[in-house]
Amino acid sequence: MAKVTLSVIKADIGGFVGHSAVHPEVIEKARGCLEGHPLLIDYRVVHVGDDVNLIMTHNRGRNSGEIHQLAWDTFTACTEVAKKLKLYGAGQDLLSDAFSGNIKGLGPGVAEIEVEERESEPVVVLMADKTEPGAWNLPLYKIFADPFNTIGLVIDPKMHCGFDFEVRDLIENKKVILSCPEDLYDLLVFIGAPGRYAVKRVFHRGTGEIAAASSTQRLNLIAGRYVGKDDPVCIVRCQNGYPSVGEVLEPFAFPHLVSGWMRGSHSGPLMPVAMADARPTRFDGPPRVVALGFQLANGRLVGPHDFFGDPAFDRARELALTIADYMRRMGPFEPHRLHLDEMEYTTMPQVEKLKDRFIDLRRDKKPKEKAAGGVA
Repeated sequence: MAKVTLSVIKADIGGFVGHSAVHPEVIEKARGCLEGHPLLIDYRVVHVGDDVNLIMTHNRGRNSGEIHQLAWDTFTACTEVAKKLKLYGAGQDLLSDAFSGNIKGLGPGVAEIEVEERESEPVVVLMADKTEPGAWNLPLYKIFADPFNTIGLVIDPKMHCGFDFEVRDLIENKKVILSCPEDLYDLLVFIGAPGRYAVKRVFHRGTGEIAAASSTQRLNLIAGRYVGKDDPVCIVRCQNGYPSVGEVLEPFAFPHLVSGWMRGSHSGPLMPVAMADARPTRFDGPPRVVALGFQLANGRLVGPHDFFGDPAFDRARELALTIADYMRRMGPFEPHRLHLDEMEYTTMPQVEKLKDRFIDLRRDKKPKEKAAGGVA
């Protein structure tokens, strides 16, 4: 059977209103660009907050210039609609005037897996808004390395061998492969610092097959300035040698703290929501995550199933709102506001210049005079 590629490519090309949503005309333009396209087997266009997410299947493999060109052209066409409607930040994630063969490094986030479909091929597509790629670190660790979350690591013979994690250093543009359970502690050293290190891919150690893939693009590192939060996407394969759907979703019952929220400069809880509630408004947040389930059937996308619409996640949402109340009361103080070296909002470099007004007390000290007899 020919391999099938699932590509999830996202971009913020204009918010309606502010940073809260995507205008229906933008969604319709994206669908019009993909409908009936000869490169695609199937597609879905959805939005989480102010991000347009293109979910596409095809036979062109990962990093296909043709598929990336199609996504780029779609986002460019959507940007024209956004400009016509005067949407906020029209085209802000498109950091180049022209496509150059691969969409990576140009702004949009990309997660892709290439698989030979099993008899049943369920996948979960995770999409977040108002946060950064490292937001997936804790969930992916729990899904693929924590037996208290994923009991299949203990009792499923097909999973007992564990998984390999490909971790990216987002600052120095390096990667390392760490095998679990042997390298578990080393893994946590890195992914516990999600502002710098992010899990890019996870592989099944027994088969070497891809188990999960995420987007790790950092817009501020690409553009050299703050142009919007990264709002990452992630694909996770499920069942029959991989974590069950329930094991994939379970980490999100705990709304862990992530960086992002207002102006990309605050910590807040990652709140699991149904598609209908993926419209962050309170302080432009709190950060949201949506989980859509699909069955791949000869490349067709059967679905989606909106997982977080389940009332079983109501308590997670209640906890997220309680955490949001607590964090907001700290206003501009850390740890609600990010540390200075992590601040990304455009005015922060200007504020940093105020440090020049500080007097260096070490240079202002005078040497002590020697006492009689030469003793200081």
